[in-house]
Amino acid sequence: MPAIMIQGAGSNVGKSVLAAGLCRAAARRGLSVRPFKPQNMSNNAAVTEDGGEIGRAQALQAMACGVAPHTDMNPVLLKPETDVGAQVVVQGKRVATCKARDYARLKPSLMAPVLESFRRLAAGCDLVVVEGAGSPAEVNLRANDIANMGFAEAADVPVVLVGDIDRGGVIAQLVGTLAVLDPADAARIKGFVINKFRGDPSLFDDGYRLIEARTGWRGLGVAPWFASASRLPAEDALDVASGGSGALKVVCPLLSRIANFDDLDPLKLEPSVAVEMIRPGRPLPGDADVVILPGSKSTRGDLAFLRAQGWDVDLAGHVRRGGRVLGLCGGYQMLGRAVIDADGIEGEPGETPGLGLLDVVTRMTPAKRLERVAARHLATGRGVEGYEMHIGVTEGPDRARPVLEIEGPGGPRPEGAASADGRIAGTYVHGLFAQDGFRAAWLEGFGAAASGLGYGAEVEAALDALADHLEAHLDVEGMLAIAGARRAGRRPQKVSAQISPSDAAVSQTMRR
Repeated sequence: MPAIMIQGAGSNVGKSVLAAGLCRAAARRGLSVRPFKPQNMSNNAAVTEDGGEIGRAQALQAMACGVAPHTDMNPVLLKPETDVGAQVVVQGKRVATCKARDYARLKPSLMAPVLESFRRLAAGCDLVVVEGAGSPAEVNLRANDIANMGFAEAADVPVVLVGDIDRGGVIAQLVGTLAVLDPADAARIKGFVINKFRGDPSLFDDGYRLIEARTGWRGLGVAPWFASASRLPAEDALDVASGGSGALKVVCPLLSRIANFDDLDPLKLEPSVAVEMIRPGRPLPGDADVVILPGSKSTRGDLAFLRAQGWDVDLAGHVRRGGRVLGLCGGYQMLGRAVIDADGIEGEPGETPGLGLLDVVTRMTPAKRLERVAARHLATGRGVEGYEMHIGVTEGPDRARPVLEIEGPGGPRPEGAASADGRIAGTYVHGLFAQDGFRAAWLEGFGAAASGLGYGAEVEAALDALADHLEAHLDVEGMLAIAGARRAGRRPQKVSAQISPSDAAVSQTMRR
């Protein structure tokens, strides 16, 4: 099974981006490529064509390969709900909510579906690009590991180790990893990459040779800092950044369990917009034109967090001044009168008062809605495509003023709710701003000019630029040889999944 696994000498070394670039570079050579990550931990997820969910980084990598995302690309997804617990998604479906200790007991049973998904992917393509999680240097987690060396051993996949020179100590990162690894695991590492170098890479020649000498691993290149990485969505909420400098000020509070936070990324590219992500400890700016409450993995928990920050008071003042508010998914639930979780699905059973800006009530339910949708935005008449990914049912008088009409086999169904004056609105549908026509109409409603930006085309251009960057600085041919990939000859060509705007929304992994 031709495959290569990109592991990191630490977290956030750039594995996801490098894997996406390698996927695109291989696809441009005419290879049929698929991405794979055995285990991911992220609240930024995508809905797949087969009706499940995977980490959004793998959805980006699927776009780089020119294929639609599939649940086999990320068979285990952990979605943190508290500081000590996470929802466990296996092959696209939620199977449990576990504390860390409970997950350690569950993990041995997960290798079978991980390998099943990997083998299914590998059987239908020329190359699988696998991304690890965290670092194999965390040898205390080696027993029952499915994310790094445990998977590499079980699937017999060679490894390339990535070090991040920007954070310093990259020689120790790589040499130290070798020092703590079991010899059999260390033997799986066939080469290394230095990532995020700033300045003249030749200045690191001595360090590069030292790593080769100390480890015996093959150096596969030094990748300079990729400036356009700021246009890619962050896998981790800690990396979410503000963007844009236009006159229309869009404000979004960074909730403690923020989910699907790339919903706003397309707005950051619009010259007429400034998107400001507000971190804890800061008030919501009084000059905001619109506040967007984002998705959340724990609606009741984030309502408490929002109040602890004083953001509920800031939001009330924003509304009194005539400002507008849009709630997306969990943010929509927060806007209502109450969130009721009688069965304790998100935590302790109970009821939490909402912000009271919409006359609706949400009741949490065990069933999770995962669906890609086509709809019409009622205020603008624009057709939109996106996806739903939530638990809970929202009802109340303000549902008589829906935001969207979703197409379905039984006819259109209303979705979302709005206040009588239209200034407060909420919807469960993600990905709206990735729709060029809707985004333009939404901006015009604020008197802001739309740029005519084609979001899907920008996604493809950024992927090509990333692949060009890797081709220029890394030994891509050497990496493909390590993988044992069938040679297809380098054929520069346009790679596209030929996907609709909804797929671009589902994999909004290329904007930031």
